[in-house]
Amino acid sequence: MADIMIRKRKRMRDKDVKALAQQIEEVFGIQTFVPADGVDMAESTDYDLVFVKGDILAIVMDGKPFLTIRGILKYRPERRYVTVDMGAVPFVTNGADVMGPGIVDTDPDIAEGDLVWVRDARNGAPLAVGISLRSAAELAEKKSGKAVKTVHYVGDRLWKSGE
Repeated sequence: MADIMIRKRKRMRDKDVKALAQQIEEVFGIQTFVPADGVDMAESTDYDLVFVKGDILAIVMDGKPFLTIRGILKYRPERRYVTVDMGAVPFVTNGADVMGPGIVDTDPDIAEGDLVWVRDARNGAPLAVGISLRSAAELAEKKSGKAVKTVHYVGDRLWKSGE
């Protein structure tokens, strides 16, 4: 694995896997993994990692599970997204926070403090995962300043650990 520190990796019990998958399903409205997939949980410096068949497909941050970019690519959710214009893409893929004026569309159910995923306007490709600093209505207003604090992005240590 790349530079990410992974400690205490353990296989999850079936009932814990079902509970975690249920929480993710409530967030995204899609079915993800099942206990038969062989799901492991491990600790990392910033959040806990969820391995499904050896790939890190989810994180648990402050008790809230959320898909990683690889998980988003695999399961293709249609909720909790923030779409940015193509001018913002190079900055977001280098780990920059999402600024208000670059947002072109959002999921209307986003609340301040929710984990969200950031996608580009042209292809809908996932670029990053972050914490929304505003509600969906405030994101749509495109006010200047930070709108989404980036936690995980294409090219970071978590992304490279799956290569």
